Amino acid sequence: MVPKGELVRFMVAQNGTVGHLLCMEAPESSGPNWDRLFETAAGQSGYVTTSQAAEAGYSTHLLRKHIHAGRVTRPQRGIYRLVHFPSTEHEELVTAWLWSEQAGVISHQTALSLQGLSDVLPAQIHLTLPAAWRKRRLRVPPDVVLHHSDVALEDRAWFSAVPITNPRRTLNDCAREGLSPELLRQAAQQALRRGLVTKAELDDVEIALKPFGGLAA
Repeated sequence: MVPKGELVRFMVAQNGTVGHLLCMEAPESSGPNWDRLFETAAGQSGYVTTSQAAEAGYSTHLLRKHIHAGRVTRPQRGIYRLVHFPSTEHEELVTAWLWSEQAGVISHQTALSLQGLSDVLPAQIHLTLPAAWRKRRLRVPPDVVLHHSDVALEDRAWFSAVPITNPRRTLNDCAREGLSPELLRQAAQQALRRGLVTKAELDDVEIALKPFGGLAA
């Protein structure tokens, strides 16, 4: 058997001359790659976007076939879920993040709740998008509240499969957005007791709470 890509000699039987043949490697198949799709979904609680599926060789037409076969579901426009993965808590955070093309960061009251700070119970998912996205016209999912600001890497943490703002950024964001003084003070005091932040990092919190007796009230 001729090794791929190797220049070899061969005899042409009709006239006895010697020629050369360059055996080229066959191009890689661009067909659907279930393993690649599965690997992407594994890091996202079983979800993939349309573009991620396309990178694995799955067109929307092929995805529809898998939906009819019961292997894939489509919980919302542009997002698919592989049914092989068991349901997990907070999957709605993953779909919100994927909807943002993975540019968003879970933030504000939602991040506060995930970090176990205060008794806040947000009814919607708070998601911060890059400032440059402010002018985009988006079809926002009904369970998502948008904020626009650039979140530096040092202001981020991870909660399972999604990025969230860290406690310092979360508390100051909530202070600037007018979270109730009672919840803001409770959250800040809990974060200080747990060593998640220092008082010097909470300038916006102190400014917001000053008319209400301050942080220590």
